[in-house]
Amino acid sequence: MFARRLKVEVVSDGERRPCPLEWLDSFAMRRFTGDAAFDDTLPRAEGVLEAGFRVNRERLAAEMSGWLTKKKGAGRPVEIHISEAETPQP
Repeated sequence: MFARRLKVEVVSDGERRPCPLEWLDSFAMRRFTGDAAFDDTLPRAEGVLEAGFRVNRERLAAEMSGWLTKKKGAGRPVEIHISEAETPQP
């Protein structure tokens, strides 16, 4: 459905792990930024987000980090790293 597949990871104690699907769903459903670009995101699996070309990875990571720090951080910052994931060829 979307043109890009993004790999979303939570960085904790120097280690990266896939961002939980529940967290991706919560962020995607929140639509708190008022930025239509974030409407072009769709959580697909743990650590996987599909997105349109209007979505800026760095800005999305910053917005997700800030929101998840408030909602899931338990007093600690939540660092998010987003990269382009390899998409399987048909």
